Amino acid sequence: MRTSIATVSLSGSLTEKLTAASRAGFDGVEIFENDLLASPLTLEEIRARCADLGLTIDLYQPMRDIEAVPADEFARNLRRARHKFELMRRLGADTVLVCSSVHPLAVDDDALAAYHLRQLADLAQDFGIRVAYEALAWGRHVNTYTHAWRIIEAADHPALGTCLDSFHILSKGSDPKGIEDIPGEKIFFLQLADAPLLAMDVLQWSRHYRCFPGQGGFDVAGLVRHVLRTGYRGPLSLEVFNDVFRQADAGPTAVDARRSLLVLQETLGLITPPASCVPTGVAFAELVTPDAEPVSAVLGALGFARTARHRGKPVDLWQQGEARVLVNTAGAARRDGTGLAAIGLESPDPAGAARRAEALLAPVLPRRRALDDAPLDAVAAPDGTELFFCATDRPQLPNWRADFADVGHEARGAATVRGIDHLALTQPWHHYDEATLFHRSVLGLHAQESVDVADPYGLMRSRAVTNADGSVRVALGVGAAPTDDTVHAQHIALATDDVVAAARRFRRAGGRLLPIPANYYDDLAARYEFADGELETYRELGILYDRDAYGTFRHCYTTTVGHVFFELVQRDGYRGYGAPNAPVRLAAQHLAR
Repeated sequence: MRTSIATVSLSGSLTEKLTAASRAGFDGVEIFENDLLASPLTLEEIRARCADLGLTIDLYQPMRDIEAVPADEFARNLRRARHKFELMRRLGADTVLVCSSVHPLAVDDDALAAYHLRQLADLAQDFGIRVAYEALAWGRHVNTYTHAWRIIEAADHPALGTCLDSFHILSKGSDPKGIEDIPGEKIFFLQLADAPLLAMDVLQWSRHYRCFPGQGGFDVAGLVRHVLRTGYRGPLSLEVFNDVFRQADAGPTAVDARRSLLVLQETLGLITPPASCVPTGVAFAELVTPDAEPVSAVLGALGFARTARHRGKPVDLWQQGEARVLVNTAGAARRDGTGLAAIGLESPDPAGAARRAEALLAPVLPRRRALDDAPLDAVAAPDGTELFFCATDRPQLPNWRADFADVGHEARGAATVRGIDHLALTQPWHHYDEATLFHRSVLGLHAQESVDVADPYGLMRSRAVTNADGSVRVALGVGAAPTDDTVHAQHIALATDDVVAAARRFRRAGGRLLPIPANYYDDLAARYEFADGELETYRELGILYDRDAYGTFRHCYTTTVGHVFFELVQRDGYRGYGAPNAPVRLAAQHLAR
C-alpha cells in the first residue's frame, strides 16, 4: 500500500520535513497547516518541491470547529473554507481533514451538524475537493468514529466521507470492529498512531505521547485489518504528535516512521520482506578505547585471558568460558574513554539477517577488511552500536574467529564466568522508542514491558529485548539526566554460577567492586530471610539480591572504566534484570564518580 506521513510528525522546516519523508521512502505527505503558514515558499513552490521529491500531497489538515455552530459563525466558517479550498487547489491537494468541533458555542444537534457538513461538502466539490470528517476523542459532542459516521450518513454527500484515526478510536476504548460497517469508498483517509498505555487526559496524551505503530500498547494492526476489510485503498498515513520526535533530527525519525509501516504491512501480510533470523547467542562484545591498559586490567581481574590478536588490526580477543570481549585500540576508536562499540550476534543465517536488516532500513555499514578477512555483514543500531551477524565455529560459513591468531595466553585458575548474560545499552533520549522497534523488527527479539527506575536525577526508562531461550538479552535504557556520565555508561553482564566466588576472585586480583550503601542491606534484611552469614557476605562484596516468581538473582558491579562497567550475575531461574536494585546501583555509581 502507499504510505504517507503528516509533516507535524517531523521536526524542522517544511522543506526539511519533505526531504526527510522522501529520503525515507514515503509516497506522500499530509501537510499540516502550521507548517505551510511558517514556510517562506509559495504554494506553487511547495507543490513543485513535492513533485520533485516524488511525494503526493494526500491531505491538507486541519479545519476545525466547522459544524453545529450558530448561523453567523457557520457563515464565517464557509468564508474561511472557501479561502482554504482556493489554497488547496493551488497546492494540488484534493482532501481536507475536518475535525469534530470543540467550539464552546457548538450544540449537540446531529441534524444541524449533518446540514452544515453537507453545505461544506457542496462548496468543496466545486473545487474538486473531498471532506474527510474525523471524530476527535475530545470532541465537544462528537467524539467516537461511530457517531461521526452516523452524521456523515445523514448528510449523504459524495464529497463527504470519514477520516479514521487509530489514536482517537483506541484511546477511547471503542471497538474497531464497527469500522467494517462503513463502506470502503466512504473512508477517505486513515491516520495511524500508537501510544503507551497511560492514565491521563486524552488531549494531553494525544498531543505529547503518540508514537509510531509497534512502539506503544495499542493494537494498531488489528484496527487496520478492520479497515482493509471494508475495501479501503487509500494510504497508510502516520500522524504522530510527540515531543521527542519533534526535537530529534527529521531524517532518522522519518526512517523510523517508515520502518514502522513496513513492519505493520508485514504483520498484515501486505508485504513479504526477508524472513526474520532471530539471533541465537552473543558471539562477542567489542570495546573501543584509546588506552587498553585500564580495561585489560579489569578483564584480567575478572578471570579473562588475552587469547588471540587480530591478524591485521590492533584488536585483542579476551575470553573466559563462552564470554568473548574484543578490545580495539584502532585509530578510529573513541577519544573520550572506553566504550561499547559493537556486538557480534550468532545468527542461523548471517546473510539472511543482513538482507532483512537492509529491507527494514537499517544502515548497512561498510567494512574495511583485508582480502583474507571474514566477510561479516554489519548494520548500525539507532544508538550507533554496530551489530555483526556471526557464525562462530560453523565450517560452512565465514568465521570471524579465523581473523585472529592465537597468542597462547590462558586464564589462571578455574573459570568463574560462563558467558555473557546480557548487555545493557543506554540510548540517546530521542532514540529509545526507535531502538525498541528496531530490535524487535530487525532482529526479531521479543520486547518486554517498559519499566521506570529512579536515578539521582529523576526516572530512567528501561526495556529488555530477548530471544525465546534468553541466550540473547539486551536491556535498553534511557536516562533523565543527559549531562550525567553514569546515566550514559553501557555495561556487560557476565553469567556465573557462583557470584561470591567470582567477586572474591576479582577483588583478590586487584579489581574494584562498586561499594553499596549499608542502608541497602538493612532494608534487605527486613524484606528477606537469609542463611547465617549470607547477608554479611553480600554486604562485604557489594552483592545485590532480588527474587521473582521463578527464582533468585545475585549480582555485583565493577567500577566504571571510561563509559563501560561489568556486572557479575548469578541467575537461578530468575527472569528479570534486578530492576528493584537499579536505583541503588545508579546512586552508588553517581557517588563513585
